Amino acid sequence: MSVRVEDRVLKLTNLDKVLYPEFGFTKGEVIDYYTRIAPVLLPHLKDRPVTLKRYPNGVDGKWFFEKNAPEHRPEWVRTMRLESPGSSKGNEFVNYVMVDELATLVWLANLAALELHVPQWTVGPRGGKRDPDLLVFDLDPGAPATIVECSVVAQEIRTVLDDDGVDSWAKTSGNKGMQVYAYAPAKDTSEYAKVVAQRLAKEHPKLVVATMAKAARTGKVFIDWSQNNPAKTTVAPYSLRARERPTVSTPVTWDEVEDCEVPEDLVFTADEVLERVGSVGELFGS
Repeated sequence: MSVRVEDRVLKLTNLDKVLYPEFGFTKGEVIDYYTRIAPVLLPHLKDRPVTLKRYPNGVDGKWFFEKNAPEHRPEWVRTMRLESPGSSKGNEFVNYVMVDELATLVWLANLAALELHVPQWTVGPRGGKRDPDLLVFDLDPGAPATIVECSVVAQEIRTVLDDDGVDSWAKTSGNKGMQVYAYAPAKDTSEYAKVVAQRLAKEHPKLVVATMAKAARTGKVFIDWSQNNPAKTTVAPYSLRARERPTVSTPVTWDEVEDCEVPEDLVFTADEVLERVGSVGELFGS
């Protein structure tokens, strides 16, 4: 079917296709979610090259990352050609999708691009990469640790940042962990994050680890400071995740982080996030 989104016309297909089998969540519902969440999501995608994680046959089927904009795209979809040093596919340049309007977001949802991942930096109007404007600490729990332990570590990070005069905020990953963000307090955000992570790992050796080795993570929370590397991306606020349920990477309050006692306390599905935004508004960055 053809639909008009603002001043664009695009074709939507297979709206009844179930993308989350255990939940019965269809592609039409994915498109509806992204359409309704767009007012708070689009500002976090603006001027950031988007990496797509596509699930054409649903969350139980084969999936793939996509950095290059699909060749068969509407002519109005804005793209940005950027250098891609260290590309795993040997590409010197990548032609990224720039999601700066609702129609582009709907078009991506129709492609079953369930997850949207972005860097901590933006690009200028002529394609110049700007310095990072965000700092992120990606908290990854090693079983049997869960997001409950991540919440404890998040509060420790907040304390360190507070001591540096830096305000911070949190969101769930929509998967097992969570992230703590701040506006970039230093030009070298990777080094700053690394110092904080290593400090907390030294102060809380039974709870925190700052090294990549998976063997060291059992029962602890890995503070992945390397997500600040300009070549890396993190799931965007309000992005869906490809889990059994249509969970969302959800901004949360510090009170919610402090009150987390069981993992379900910080799990939010698409419908719940829409309801949250309707009642409390935008929480990311505040």
